[in-house]
Amino acid sequence: MEPQGSPKIVVNASQGKCVVDETALPGVNKTNNEVFMNAPFDQLFTWLKDHKITEVECVVSDLTGIARGKIAPTNKFLHERGMRLPESVLLQTVTGDFVDDDIYYDLLDPADIDMVCKPVADAVYVIPWAIEPTAIVIHDTFDKFGNPIELSPRNVLKKVLQLYTDNGWRPIVAPEMEFYLTQRCEDPDLPLKAPLGRSGRAESGRQSFSIDAANEFDPLFEDVYDWCELQGLDLDTLIHEDGPAQMEINFRHGDALDLADQITVFKRTMREAALKHNVAATFMAKPIGDEPGSAMHIHQSVVDIATGQPIFANADGTMSELFLHHIGGLQKYIPKVLPMFAPNVNSFRRFLPDTSAPVNVEWGEENRTVGLRVPTSTPDSMRVENRLPGADANPYLAIAASLLCGYLGMVERIEPSAAVQGRAYERRNLRLPITIEDALTQMEECETIGRYLGDKFVRGYVAVKRAEHENFKRVISSWEREFLMLSV
Repeated sequence: MEPQGSPKIVVNASQGKCVVDETALPGVNKTNNEVFMNAPFDQLFTWLKDHKITEVECVVSDLTGIARGKIAPTNKFLHERGMRLPESVLLQTVTGDFVDDDIYYDLLDPADIDMVCKPVADAVYVIPWAIEPTAIVIHDTFDKFGNPIELSPRNVLKKVLQLYTDNGWRPIVAPEMEFYLTQRCEDPDLPLKAPLGRSGRAESGRQSFSIDAANEFDPLFEDVYDWCELQGLDLDTLIHEDGPAQMEINFRHGDALDLADQITVFKRTMREAALKHNVAATFMAKPIGDEPGSAMHIHQSVVDIATGQPIFANADGTMSELFLHHIGGLQKYIPKVLPMFAPNVNSFRRFLPDTSAPVNVEWGEENRTVGLRVPTSTPDSMRVENRLPGADANPYLAIAASLLCGYLGMVERIEPSAAVQGRAYERRNLRLPITIEDALTQMEECETIGRYLGDKFVRGYVAVKRAEHENFKRVISSWEREFLMLSV
């Protein structure tokens, strides 16, 4: 018997994704966990059978963005309707280590208990590169009482989206993902190099927006677009960026939670397509010295749920007061959540002087030297582009942090600074923390961020990033060997 008021799951054989049809429930918000907990599981069963799926990858995102979980035969997955994982996977670092015992046992049950992971009905995607028909199913995480796990990045984003819902708003986002293609290299001590294209040559010089340079990798991107279409990922344009074999793929604007899921799947898809063509794809923020870094720009706007109308523009097309407050909130609070945009020591190399990345929270219209750009648009498309997140950021956390900052500006009625005219790279009034240590301290000490994201999440996130940084500091770099070994 189908629960009364449950949404339908459309089984679309042309796409590798289950889509929840919310027409039966006008106004239902995708962040409402209860809807998906009650969704009819037999329709998911039908989708898996229609696609002849024999194996299911059950995954959750850890704080870094790495997929953690289990691989199960389809029959076992359907029988168990979820999985259990140790809570500790959410305090695992990018190196596979864990935080200090004092923090570990303070934030987690000393018995290292399991969390309950439930499949998300419309976060199911085929895996086109798998030998056997396989699907990835993203899961939400709960404790044994049914409460969302505070350390879960997906739950953090859902918490922020609920703030908007409670005020009658719905955010719309459009991410832009930059990344590099490189030669495959087994030695991490060697610098990365641009791969050979169809011409048999590597790129030289800057080829920004070059069609021919992008076409050097046509066979690879044909696979990417074919695979993403099978998965139902909403890709838009492909652009060649400034760096050698640096690309950007834009997503169509849409629901924030859905797009965070899509980016998680896309990054893995991009890496797999690259490997098939004997190159590597990296989303490191600064993979190559003296070349531009890679960002995850987030365009964001807000609509009124009741009317469906955007709230960032007045009737005459000018910027609304809510829009200006949204920008003011981004300016005030981005320095406090910067580790969610720049999560690694490598992330801060992207913010070095004389790079193409903005290192401030200034704002301006059609200005790419500011951290917060307002593109020229129609009133219905009025939005702000947050240019600060790196491509290495966890998409759930980056989108959550960006939307939270804007939300706080709207509810606290924060006035922005004056819009910047001209170049803003050298402006120092609204600059950001320049090291990950400073950024983590600012995040840890901000009571407002702790109140909205949860003290447990902030403490856990900061602890994981500090553990990673301590691990990094133990590594002796090639620069130290080159300039210090025989000179000091």
